[in-house]
Amino acid sequence: MMRVRWAVAGSVVAVLLAGCGSAASPGVVSEAAGEATITRVAVADRKPAPAVTGTTFDGQQYVLADHKKSLVVLNFWASWCPPCRAEGPGLEAVAQAFAAQGVQFVGVNTKESDDAAARAYTSAIKSTYPSLLDPDGEIGLAFTTNGTLPPDAIPSTLIIDRSGRIAARILGPITQPRLTVLLQSLVAETA
Repeated sequence: MMRVRWAVAGSVVAVLLAGCGSAASPGVVSEAAGEATITRVAVADRKPAPAVTGTTFDGQQYVLADHKKSLVVLNFWASWCPPCRAEGPGLEAVAQAFAAQGVQFVGVNTKESDDAAARAYTSAIKSTYPSLLDPDGEIGLAFTTNGTLPPDAIPSTLIIDRSGRIAARILGPITQPRLTVLLQSLVAETA
């Protein structure tokens, strides 16, 4: 009877372990990072980001494809989202720290019905990078329909490499130290 239990237990463990590593995506690795989950994609397994365009708070057109040669950090946020508000000052600090290394931050103000609240929030954190207005969530939806790593929550952050491919996704609020370490590795990879 004991051998049967061990055999069943061994089979269950084997099935569970098989689910942890997928042969379909060996170059995609996720890890817990506090309240966030970071998913990194190996260079060979990266997929192109969809065509992202939008209007910034100051009325300028933004086209993601125009920013190849830069690492682009797309942060999906809303002013009514407490975790977004908590991570905002850290994102601004990291944006300033990495600007000289060719890293461009872009906010995506999503599902926000109050432009004034969004503008007030970016003003409060003294944001130096642009934010796109995306009241209907169409920019995030483009990543879902593209078959890439979509921003499944607010806040979410996508990092697009210098070839226009998705290198990482962060679901949930990211801390300044964790984002710094992630960007250091991506800057070194593409230098």
